[in-house]
Amino acid sequence: MIEKNNSSKQKQLVSRKIIENENYLKEKLGIGTTFDVGVRKLSILNKELQIYFVNGLCDIQYIIELLKELMFLDATEKQNLRVREQIENRLTHVQVERVNNLDEATDQMLSGLIFILIEGETEALVIDVRSYPGRGPEEPDTERVVRGARDGYTENIILNTALTRRRIRDERLRHEILQVGVRSKTDVCIGYIDGIADSNIVEKVKKELENINIDGITMADKVVEEFIVKQGLNPFPLVRYSERPDVTATHLLEGHVVIYVDTSPSVIILPTTFFHHVQHAEEFRQAPLVGTFLRWVRFSGMLFALLILPLWLLLVMQPDLLPEVLDFIGPDETTNVPVFAQIFIAEVGIELLRMAAIHTPSPLATALGLVAALLIGEIAIQVGLFIPEVILYVALGAIGTFATPSYELGIALKIARLVLLLIVFIFKAPGLIIGCTLLLLFIANMKPLDTPYLWPFLPFYPKAFLDIVLRLSVPIKKKRPTIVNPQNPNKQPVN
Repeated sequence: MIEKNNSSKQKQLVSRKIIENENYLKEKLGIGTTFDVGVRKLSILNKELQIYFVNGLCDIQYIIELLKELMFLDATEKQNLRVREQIENRLTHVQVERVNNLDEATDQMLSGLIFILIEGETEALVIDVRSYPGRGPEEPDTERVVRGARDGYTENIILNTALTRRRIRDERLRHEILQVGVRSKTDVCIGYIDGIADSNIVEKVKKELENINIDGITMADKVVEEFIVKQGLNPFPLVRYSERPDVTATHLLEGHVVIYVDTSPSVIILPTTFFHHVQHAEEFRQAPLVGTFLRWVRFSGMLFALLILPLWLLLVMQPDLLPEVLDFIGPDETTNVPVFAQIFIAEVGIELLRMAAIHTPSPLATALGLVAALLIGEIAIQVGLFIPEVILYVALGAIGTFATPSYELGIALKIARLVLLLIVFIFKAPGLIIGCTLLLLFIANMKPLDTPYLWPFLPFYPKAFLDIVLRLSVPIKKKRPTIVNPQNPNKQPVN
């Protein structure tokens, strides 16, 4: 028996003849060939039962308890015409569903659930006994705080949604789940608060997810992002990633939409602007004045990361632009390697060191640091490859990059810095002015999900911009940001 859905894909209905179901599933799942897909056959009340499962994704203790209940049922009850009802009532689990086609039951089983087929019945019983292998909640390495929660998202989508719901105990918090990928069938969940989030954004995100047609999204959230915002060659991040449940909960209460992807320890937050990527949880764990200070230090680091090297190169190439009080800036000695080439070599060297640090085993990380400090730093200066000022300013630019809360934004700023260096080398002072102007225009024209990227700076919204410049006290902030078009604009009840 075959059923057709709206996409004209045929689905195999559950047959009353259990042997037909068994033959179909044996061919579809490769039972007997693949070792991790199994079936357990029982005879309960003179009816054959078949339990299908995947090893490694199920909690075996749950399954054993279910088997004990079914065997006890067979030993104590007499056969009657309500076999399915008796079996279903003995399934000691809080989540039991019925499905009428084998393809849906198979998809559920491959996600870690089990399903039971009963001889003579046209519905399968699906039970959620999944237990994904993985680690426990730990503080994210990229979003550490001095004070604050130490739990972070893991690769388990069920645990991740629970970490969020623990912080928002609102009955209107919605977690809608669907599967993406023809073969991977990866669980993807859309999270939002009904009555706050813009329904148009929610529907748009749902539509984009449903339209993803690909074998699998093994690279998880990054693949989903590329389908939703269609980033192309733009290096600047168009969505925000976070591994902290408190950050996610804050954005949900503001009216944002979040996307959880199974096997990913981070969530996608959208829509976002440039200034969402420069916020850090540490600012909100300190007093408003301290948070403002930390924010301005971070802004300064980002400006250093973008402009200090191009500006220094310009002053080296045109020392007449220096005022007398700054005439100490510039190299006191020269080498056979042009300054521009030295800067690019040093930039590439730092990037190689970063990659090496990521791939180096922890016991060897200290040795790598010593090699980098001695060989690349000291010896390179002694042999005349670099001048000391190049190392200084390249290091300042790297520190500013690492001070950026968003890793993706830090890499984008590094690419922009290299482009500005090339333009300054070719066109000198006009190149710096034109390059910065074009960069500003490029960023200002970005509108991910129809959201102005530089809001509230362009277009200018004074109250919202004040919240960017200063870390305002929470009792003062009574309105949600208008950029997400919240259905309920008030954070606090209006008296």
